Amino acid sequence: MLKKSILFILSIVLTSMLFAAGRNEEQPIKVAFLPIIDSLPFYIAVEEGYFESEGISVKAVPVSSPVERDQLMQAGEINGMLNELSSTAIFNQNEIQIQTVQIVRMATEESPVFRILSSPKSGISSPVELAGVAIGVSKNSIIEYLTDRILQNEGLSNDQITVKSVPVIPERFQLLMSGQIGAATLPDPLAQAAVAAGAIEVIDDSKYPEYSMSVLSFNMTTIKEQGSSLKKFMKAWNKAVAALNENPEKYRDLFLAKIPVPPSVSATFIIPPFADQQLPAESHWDDVLNWLEDKELISARPSYRDSVNDL
Repeated sequence: MLKKSILFILSIVLTSMLFAAGRNEEQPIKVAFLPIIDSLPFYIAVEEGYFESEGISVKAVPVSSPVERDQLMQAGEINGMLNELSSTAIFNQNEIQIQTVQIVRMATEESPVFRILSSPKSGISSPVELAGVAIGVSKNSIIEYLTDRILQNEGLSNDQITVKSVPVIPERFQLLMSGQIGAATLPDPLAQAAVAAGAIEVIDDSKYPEYSMSVLSFNMTTIKEQGSSLKKFMKAWNKAVAALNENPEKYRDLFLAKIPVPPSVSATFIIPPFADQQLPAESHWDDVLNWLEDKELISARPSYRDSVNDL
């Protein structure tokens, strides 16, 4: 009788464990994406069935701003996000909460990521003319960071650089084009559309590519508990990157379906190359930390070693 009872209890425990494991496997890996081209490899991996081939479930979580994205991560509503090193550093200043696992995009001489533009009727065409002009950015993000660094390299002092917080990208575009702000930093292809509509390109990040970088990051719970699934996620992601880099035009229709692109540049915008299995350099990490400290946005410097992970 005792033996039968033990076997019965063991069967219940085993069944519960199998059910829990199955339930965990069914939970999708949720990743937050801004409405920018940097998210394109995800949609290619879905379209081509790369995630499905790896046996993992995934879900894109659209966000309108870095603020919304970071709030979702802080609340545990997402597993990962398309972000930037300043975001990773802010999360990790007191304890390691997330790790950056790969570079997504970097500026190149042929393919800028961001452009600093002035409003159509401003007449501003050079960086020095931006002294004292409010520049629309997403505060505490890569956009503010690279805006500062580019203008500093062009000769402006810190007290000459003025930024205005406009975190939602389409709103920033509208305020720029209507002249309600004198300048703004925008990502391509929206920046190209702004130029086509009359905005003036002052400078882009192709001149200073060391400052412009987007990355993929995941929270520590996901890394620790779903490490094997994340390896499969990145395998599928990089397979999509390889397919995209080999034949970008093949994915133009998907790009236009998933990323907001004004009609004025939908046919002419050149889909840029994406990074393949690269981690940010420690020197870039250190410069981001220096900027965050200057802005008094972090109280401690999280280590590079603890904040990146090549999975």
